[in-house]
Amino acid sequence: MAKKKVAIVLGSKSDIAIAEKAETILREFGVDYATHIISAHRNPNKTRNFAADLDKNGVGIIIAIAGLSAHLPGVLASLTVVPVIGVPVGCGPLCGQDALYSIVQMPPGIPVATVGIDNGGNAALLAVEMLAIADESLVEKIKKYRKQFKDDEK
Repeated sequence: MAKKKVAIVLGSKSDIAIAEKAETILREFGVDYATHIISAHRNPNKTRNFAADLDKNGVGIIIAIAGLSAHLPGVLASLTVVPVIGVPVGCGPLCGQDALYSIVQMPPGIPVATVGIDNGGNAALLAVEMLAIADESLVEKIKKYRKQFKDDEK
């Protein structure tokens, strides 16, 4: 069975710095990923087509990065059973709190895992942990990665 990939989906080019944090972590763990810019509001057909092709493209987890009304993670979650990790973007007059609430307050039956505002790195780590369920080599890499934080306490 082929290893699953992670799709990083941004609602806007302006969110690229957050995606780069996730890309750095995924590269460190040797996890295949692809980054896409798709607006759930401006291009709903592209969003639907993207979701329809997830299996064909070997995607096992989506990291969806969105600000303001932050519908992208929820829309993607509604179109697939692939797990979605939402990353709220700290922008706009509410500095990302609106995005956080939009992502975390999903209706029953359509869950979206959510990390902190602008925390693309934690989203990637959560994706790696989810992939590790079926990949023992990732478990060892995660243990090694976490050891550096324990060493920092010395």
